[in-house]
Amino acid sequence: MKIRKKVKGESEKVDRRRLEKSVEWSIIICMSLYKTTIGIEVHAELKTRTKMFCDSKNDPLETRPNWNICPVCVSEPGTLPVINKEAVRHVLRVGKAIGGTLADFSEFDRKNYFYPDLPKGFQISQYKYPLSEGGELAGVKITRIHLEEDTARSQHGGKGETFIDFNRAGLPLMELVTEPVLHSAKEAGEFARELQLLLRYLCASDADMERGQMRVEANISVSKDEDRLGTKVEVKNINSFRAMERAIAFEEKRQSELLESGGVVAQETRGWDEDRGVTFSQRSKEDAHDYRYFPEPDLPKLYISRIPEFSREVLAKSLPELPWERKARYIKDFDIKEEDANMFVRDVNTGEFFESVAGLLGLDKNLVKLAVNYISSDLAGHIKNDGKKIEDISVDYFGELIKMVSGNEISSRGAKDILREIVQSGRNPREIAKEKNLFQKSDEGELKEMVTHVIETNEKAVLEYKSGKEASLQYLVGACMRASSGAGNPQIFGKLLREML
Repeated sequence: MKIRKKVKGESEKVDRRRLEKSVEWSIIICMSLYKTTIGIEVHAELKTRTKMFCDSKNDPLETRPNWNICPVCVSEPGTLPVINKEAVRHVLRVGKAIGGTLADFSEFDRKNYFYPDLPKGFQISQYKYPLSEGGELAGVKITRIHLEEDTARSQHGGKGETFIDFNRAGLPLMELVTEPVLHSAKEAGEFARELQLLLRYLCASDADMERGQMRVEANISVSKDEDRLGTKVEVKNINSFRAMERAIAFEEKRQSELLESGGVVAQETRGWDEDRGVTFSQRSKEDAHDYRYFPEPDLPKLYISRIPEFSREVLAKSLPELPWERKARYIKDFDIKEEDANMFVRDVNTGEFFESVAGLLGLDKNLVKLAVNYISSDLAGHIKNDGKKIEDISVDYFGELIKMVSGNEISSRGAKDILREIVQSGRNPREIAKEKNLFQKSDEGELKEMVTHVIETNEKAVLEYKSGKEASLQYLVGACMRASSGAGNPQIFGKLLREML
């Protein structure tokens, strides 16, 4: 009886696994029949001294509620907005960097809708005449970039109350809209990361998603027809790149299954529930006419060509070396791997450290490559574990360490120990090497005694080497290094071992 029960239970488990596998394959086959099309809308809070239309301080990290506010940003009767010139400049520079067509004429509009955290009952935005149109970033075509003001922030209490904090109301907000040319969650994630990097290079925004300084909305549709888009669903409340990728993947699966079962995808706005990993319906999707756009009567029209500092030439000269330009230069000038170049481009401080070290090493490609290996592995690991910043590390000491390794003054093992000490104490590498007896010994007479001892005490490895197993020689070299506490020259050890065996 017990045996029959066990067999029956095992059989049920096998059947269940087969069923689950069958369902998984059905979903994959179902999704493969549909083409996914994605467009991205990104809002980024711009780095300016004051808000978009008033003189209140622009400080998105202020924790005291309703601290940076004034009659303009809370929309008291009789107040008038004034355009923030620096915010306009930021958007024009982003447009210039991606090869967009900068507007000569632009204006602001009123976007009418009611929401508790929108003090005026409308949002000052741009509709028909954005500051930049077209362009491309990371291979993704851009539709437009425009300026608007941010909303206030609603905070819900535990007893059903809702409080409004107006610190964020009126912050300058850049909105960038892509063409619907993305086809996977991975592509969308890569694009959003590239945009964040560009904004940081241009000092236009810190673009920290966790702090709400960069917010992403994804418009997703699936269709069996290659030449026709499906019904567009917008997903909001996305606060990380990973969440965006998960939300898109979920919507792709949800819409495909809905269509396959004969259902209809509703045009709507959905939110993202990070804990449950699902999207949920919020409201039907508005069209442009629902907002009843009309030109903002309290703001002047903008004629960009009449503002000297906004000329194409001045804007072009103001641009720094852009991320893709820097990456190409690193690979060309230093012959380093693409993944290392990506690391130095994405982490600006690490990139500056690398460039300073490369200059100290006289731009010698071999020395630079050696430095890259230590920066990307050992140094990065020590900094992470010790809670340090790369700005805390002495470029001179690190460069000197690389020269010591290259000149065979110390072994690679010794270099790792010295580097750890440099990170922790900030001391001179030569002082550390002397104190810890890490300067490499290259005197053959002195090292020969250690080699003799290793040969006598490692009979098995010696026999394997003599029988043709070349890897055994490296084992013996390692034993010699241990015997010398890392101070022996491994090349000399290898030479002596070959001679003596």
